[in-house]
Formats: sequence, C-alpha cells, structure tokens
Amino acid sequence: MPFYVTTPIFYVNAQPHLGHTYTTVIADAARRFFRMSGEETRFQTGTDEHGDKIAQAAAAEGVSPKEYADRISAMFREAWPNLAIEPDRFIRTTDPDHVATVQAALEKVHEKGDIYFSEYEGLYCVGCERFLTEKELVDGKCPDHLKEPERIAEQNYFFRMSKYQDWLVEHIKANPEFIRPERYRNEILAMLAEPLEDLCISRPKSRLSWGIPLPFDENFVTYVWFDALINYLTGLGYPDGPDFEKFWPGAVHVIAKDILKPHAIFWPTMLRSLGLAPYRGLRVHGYWNVDDTKMSKSLGNVVRPGEMVEKYGAAACRYFLLREMAFGVDSSFSDEAMTARYNSDLANDLGNLFSRSLTMARNFCDSRVPAPAAFENGDLELKEAAEKMVETFKREMRAWNFHRALAEVWLVIGMANRYIVNNAPWELAKEPEKRPRLDTVLHTLLACLRLIALCLFPVMPDKAREMWLSLGLNDREPDFSRDAAWDLLAPGTSLGQPAPLFPRLAKKKTGGKQQQPKAKSGKASNRKKDKGKENLIDISEFSRIDLRLAEIKSAERIEKSDRLLKLTVLAPEERTVVAGIAEHYSPDELIGRQVILVANLKPAKLMGVESHGMVLAIKDGGRLILSSGSERATPGSKVS
Repeated sequence: MPFYVTTPIFYVNAQPHLGHTYTTVIADAARRFFRMSGEETRFQTGTDEHGDKIAQAAAAEGVSPKEYADRISAMFREAWPNLAIEPDRFIRTTDPDHVATVQAALEKVHEKGDIYFSEYEGLYCVGCERFLTEKELVDGKCPDHLKEPERIAEQNYFFRMSKYQDWLVEHIKANPEFIRPERYRNEILAMLAEPLEDLCISRPKSRLSWGIPLPFDENFVTYVWFDALINYLTGLGYPDGPDFEKFWPGAVHVIAKDILKPHAIFWPTMLRSLGLAPYRGLRVHGYWNVDDTKMSKSLGNVVRPGEMVEKYGAAACRYFLLREMAFGVDSSFSDEAMTARYNSDLANDLGNLFSRSLTMARNFCDSRVPAPAAFENGDLELKEAAEKMVETFKREMRAWNFHRALAEVWLVIGMANRYIVNNAPWELAKEPEKRPRLDTVLHTLLACLRLIALCLFPVMPDKAREMWLSLGLNDREPDFSRDAAWDLLAPGTSLGQPAPLFPRLAKKKTGGKQQQPKAKSGKASNRKKDKGKENLIDISEFSRIDLRLAEIKSAERIEKSDRLLKLTVLAPEERTVVAGIAEHYSPDELIGRQVILVANLKPAKLMGVESHGMVLAIKDGGRLILSSGSERATPGSKVS
C-alpha cells in the first residue's frame, strides 16, 4: 500500500522550534524508510495561518495577517532543507487550492445536514482556539496554556460530531493500530466514554475576519480546525485527483500529544461525514523539554533548528532526536546530552569504526575491497549480527520504535569495533603468511559497514550516502529488498579516501583556561577521599540482594496513575510487582518479556496494590530501559 505521511501544519504564531523539528524529522525518516522498503511514498508538511492568534500577533506588529503569515511560514519552509528534510509538498492554508477544498468540503457536509446554526455560550481558550468543557480545566485554567478561558456567548455554526460518536468508538476498538502508542488510544477511548458535544466550526466576521468564508453564509469564517485538518486532503487533490485515490488509504498523521483530540476525534468524524474512509493511522509523540524544563520564551530556553544544525550538523541532530526519545513519551534535550551522544555514538563508535576500517583497507589493500579466505567463528558471528541488525531495524522502524532500531545498529557497531581489537589487522599485516586472514578480516569489516550504512540512510541520509560512496557503491538511495544481503561488496571494488565522518566536539570550558579544582588543605582533600570511600560496599552486603530473572505474564495500568503498571511475573512462582514504567512501555509490549527482579524486598503497597519485588531498569537520558538477560532463561534463575 502506498505510504502517505504528514506532519501537522504548524501554526505561524511562533517560529520553528525543537518540537516542530522532531515531528518533521520523524516524518521524513519514516518516509525514507518506507520508500527504501519498496513502497510508493508521499510526505507533506506546511503551515496553518488562519485564526485569532494570527490576527492578534499581526496587529501587535502593525502588519496585515497575510504579511505576518508569509514571514513566519517562510521560516518553516527554509528550516527543513538544512536538516535533509524533503517533503513532496509544503502546504499553506492560504493557498488558493486549499481555500477551494475547504469550501467544497463545508458545502458537502452542510448539504448532508451535518452543519446547523445555533447560539452557544461556553469557555473559549484563545490558545487552543476552541471551547473547553469544565472537565478539561485544571483549577479553572486550560491545562496547556495555564490561562482561564473567556466566557463567550454568540451565534455560530456547529458540526454534528456527536452523531458519529458510536461509530468512532467501534472503529477505534476494532483497529488497535489506528492510534498508537496504546496510551493515547486509551486516552481517546476514555474521552469518548462521555457524551460528545457538537463542534463549533465558525466565527462571526464581526469578531474575526481572518479566515476562509463559509460558502453558505458570508457573515462567518471557518473555525481553525475545520480549516486546518482538511489540508491532508488538499495536498492529494481531493476529491478527484489521482494522488488522492492512490495515497489516502495509506495516510499516517504524525502529531505531538497536545493536538491528540482534534486529530483523533474531530478529524475522523469530519471524514465520516464527508463519506471518506478514516486515515490509516495516527502516531503520537511526547514533548521535548530542555534541561528537564518545559520550553518557554520567558525562560529563554527555546531550541531553534537552525542553531542546532549550526552547532552539530544535520546528521547529528537527526540521529539525536531519533535515538534519544522513546516515541510516545517525553524526553529532554540539553547541549551536554547532545555533545555526549555526538562524541560517544557518532565520533567514537561510528566515526572511528569507519575511518579505521577504510584506512586499513588503504594501507594494506591499496584502497580496494579484498577477497575473503576461510571464515572463522568471529567473522561469522559479526556477519550474523549484521544480518540480524537489518531485520531488527526494519521491524522496529515499522513499529515506530526509532530508538530501538538505532540501538540495534549501535550494538553491531560496538561488536565491529571489538572485532578490530580482537583481530588486530595491523599485526596480521606484519606477517605475509597471514595475508589471507588479513583479507578476510578487512572484507568482513567493510561488508558490515555496508549494512550499517544501509540502515542509516533513513536516519542520516547525507552521512550514510558519504559512507556508501566511500565503500565504492553507486550514488543512489539503496533499498532493503536488493541491498540487504551480506555478500554484495565485490572484491576489487575501489574504495574512497577515508574522511572523518564526525570530528569530535570540544567540551565547553567555563572561561579562560580550564581550572583543575584545588583542595584548600590536605585535611580537606583527605575528607573528600574518605567521602568517596563511603560509596563503596562490601561484597557481603551485595550478596544479600536476591536478583532473579522474571518473565512478565500480564501487565495492566493502575487506575489514577500515569507512571505505574501492575505486573504479574513468574520468578519462578507467580507474584505481583508494581513498576513505574508506564510512560516508557505499554502493557501489550511487555507480555512475555524477561526482566531482572529484586526478589527479596519487603512488600510495599503502591496506589493500593501490594508489590512483591522491584524491576530493574537503566536510566538513559529521559528514558527508562528494562534490563534483562542477553538470552532467554528459565524464570526464577538467579542472577550472579
């Protein structure tokens, strides 16, 4: 099925920032992956330019709304090429074809009887550009904008959204992949457990003139969501364009969690009223914080894409965003985390592997791919790991688990670096009789690098292409069907000159010469040393901890908690364990997984559930990663 991926059209009340960047990088990487998987693809992004906030921002600057929208929209359009982002269309809601599509859709829904005129009084949030219910407020304020909504009473047009509530509930329940990750599917089903109100879709021109006029009443303009969401149809030439028929069945919308309700409730019901099939899938990601704090203009911590690229380069930025955030949960950006990832993963691991391998091929094989001799166990182990890497990468990318896909690639990069150390090609080159072994080792390394580059094309296309060309391969985007085999690097192929893929970044200095901390006196220095010793424990203390391998039999959310899951595990007896991993794992992906359990803790009651043990996890940036054995073992086996 052709793959059509979209970002939201970003609202031009603000310049591009880290959140916009992540959404767009995700969509571009997914598009590249599916294209490399042999599917026809289309990718759309753009800007949303109508509504109250735009009119207000333009007035504050003393320009027309169109002038204001033109300036901010251009910032988005110009930001994406610097990150190797290549949409098929950059759409604007001021585009003439979009205006025509919105008015045609409104006319169709109106003729069907799904739009009616009524007076309404409600709590209106300018930031959300919609009326909020009392239940949505937190301490009387909008939870997203932390402001009290205005009470507005006026006549408007309404869409009979409630008419389609039962259908939408049935559709979501019958299609588990419709909204992913699962936590957001559950959130929408919880919303739909309450009666659904109809949707206000207009604003009187007396209050707002900056919008698309209703085709059936010139005194009103279209409400922003009934305008913005239709962009996904406009870009395909709805209703009778050939791209619409081809791509709409495979439509996947990528959004941040703040616009979940409009995309998961408003949009499917609008499509139903139009007589169209719903989109194929909604993929929802979390927020990016900066230094563990919410991005805010007032705090001065807004991260701009241009600044990121200037500091770290497009490839490193794309890699960090895809690797650092577990799709669906919040994550945190900091210069320290970015620099650490860059130097460790990119400069040390990947960059070092690439330059060492090509330098040895240049020095020992005249910059040509050598022909291998007999393979030994270590060679076959790396070969099998690289082949498994490609399959795992493909599976995790299809599941939108980008961080896991890249973790598998870096697992093999680590193996390849150890393979160099273990085989020491520089030592083999000293003994002519070991030439066949040297050729085999270098051929194995270069073949492994080719598969690593293959996997990196969707993530960092420019650097992957640089690797691909340096390996003597054609200047084309590879695909997984013809390029995933191990033995496609022909002996004798000319290799390019090795160049550093990722030169190391210097760590920031606090100013002037970097000062080493000095102890004020010998006594103070000894105290510091003694304090360090206090962190050491005797092995007898550690032996008191009973670590067991446990297998998760079932998992469920704990009511009224966003963080806790109730796990039933075998270790080898069945026991209940409460784990604070709900923001990082959904219950369905835990069934059958093996984890490390602290088995001899005193029972503790959490949110009314008694927990008999603790699951171990690794904290990696803002994520928790469950630890387990490298191979499956019998539940209850002791960890030693």
